[in-house]
Amino acid sequence: MALRRGIIVILGVVLQIMLSLSMYYFLIDHILIINIFFRILSLLLVLNLIKNSKNYSYTLPIIISLIIFPIFGLLLYIMYEKNKNNSKTLKSIKQSEKESMKYLKQDDNIKFENNSRLKYLTNFSGYPATKNNDVTYYPIGEKAFEAMLEELKKAEKFIFFEYFIVAHGEMWHSILEILEEKASKGVDVRVMYDDFGCISTLDKSYPQELEKKGIKCIAFNRLNPIAGVIMNNRDHRKILVIDGKVAFSGGINIADEYINLNSKYGHWKDNGIKISGDAVWNYSVMFLTMWNAFRKDDNDFKKFKYDFSNKENKKGCAVPYAETPLDEEVTGEDVYLNIINQANKYVYIFTPYLIIDTDMINALNLAVKRGVDVRIVIPGIPDKKIVYTLSESYVEPLVKGGVKIYKYKKGFVHSKVFVSDDNIATVGTINMDYRSLYLHFECGCYFEDMDVIDDIKADLLDTIEKSHEISKEEALPKFVKSIWQALLRLVAPLM
Repeated sequence: MALRRGIIVILGVVLQIMLSLSMYYFLIDHILIINIFFRILSLLLVLNLIKNSKNYSYTLPIIISLIIFPIFGLLLYIMYEKNKNNSKTLKSIKQSEKESMKYLKQDDNIKFENNSRLKYLTNFSGYPATKNNDVTYYPIGEKAFEAMLEELKKAEKFIFFEYFIVAHGEMWHSILEILEEKASKGVDVRVMYDDFGCISTLDKSYPQELEKKGIKCIAFNRLNPIAGVIMNNRDHRKILVIDGKVAFSGGINIADEYINLNSKYGHWKDNGIKISGDAVWNYSVMFLTMWNAFRKDDNDFKKFKYDFSNKENKKGCAVPYAETPLDEEVTGEDVYLNIINQANKYVYIFTPYLIIDTDMINALNLAVKRGVDVRIVIPGIPDKKIVYTLSESYVEPLVKGGVKIYKYKKGFVHSKVFVSDDNIATVGTINMDYRSLYLHFECGCYFEDMDVIDDIKADLLDTIEKSHEISKEEALPKFVKSIWQALLRLVAPLM
């Protein structure tokens, strides 16, 4: 089923491209003025990209394509620059995002006038900073899964479930058993998964199967051979909210390899977080925003908000935030850059993919020059060999600049974590690659001055002890491989 669906979609896209190219070459062969028109149009689009682009690394493939292959470049331009204005699906999400902002109000009692990081997040992500939260960090997927099952069994009113990947196996079936039981007792159970993320794990008809069990279900952004470019915008979030009392997020999806059952890539190093407190509301609004873009089930989100006013006030701030490709802010990357640029002592990072632009490279290397201890942990065993080869091409300039990069010897690292100076951290779904930073719907949680930061730091230091530091000699690729990596970098924003 997955292979058949994939082939149909690929054939549909290829046929659209071939038809466009055939029409273009027929016209330029027979009508000189058409050729001139496309050349002028390509030049104008290139100038527009140069003038307005916020990230030249991201737009470079489009610029080169417009110059060398005008019609193909035009297709890419439409794909990355104009698609969000024309897609019915993305328009619906954008409208839902706009409407949901009224539910996200900053508590005036939380003061952070001199804190530029919190001011940026609350002003430009739209998600408020919260104080009275209990946060648990799970350094491995198995522990997060145990806690998820425990909390799901307590559900009385609603369960919101949004994940990029859901796959049949012990992890999903254990969760599904509870979801079915809760739905039969009148609990509002909603499941949303990404259709592309589950192309090889779930049948096309799976939403109907869950609906028969009393579980509401949405397959996000259905694959369609004629839908074209909106297929690039995937829902990569991992969110579980139970009764508005507790929320889970982090790196783990719902498949057995995430809890180290049947992992093909050695030990799967992942993480999760559990939050109880006002920060849960941010995750609830994220979920409801996406859900109501497709199913207008809720006139008022506030009925899902739990009152934590009697909860003991905890120190520090937590800010769950959303990343969306539909606004002008690159929130995920900006959070990362702010942490790096304002670090004084250290920045430690988990990332499965290291496909970064010049701004990120320069920020990491500049931090080292300021005397900051910068360490990045990447997988020792790749899950995607081409992507891993591309990631390795960014290791050389970083290691030369003094950044310490470690390969996790036991297997694959899937966590997406930053921690700095014992008082700042962020945990979420946002990889250090172009897809997460520019194309996907993502989420993260920013922590400041909270006890959980010590646990996050301890996990990174423990993993570094189990990893191999890449030397300058190892970082330097051989001649043929360096050429291959350069070509991969050229198309990196498309991967």
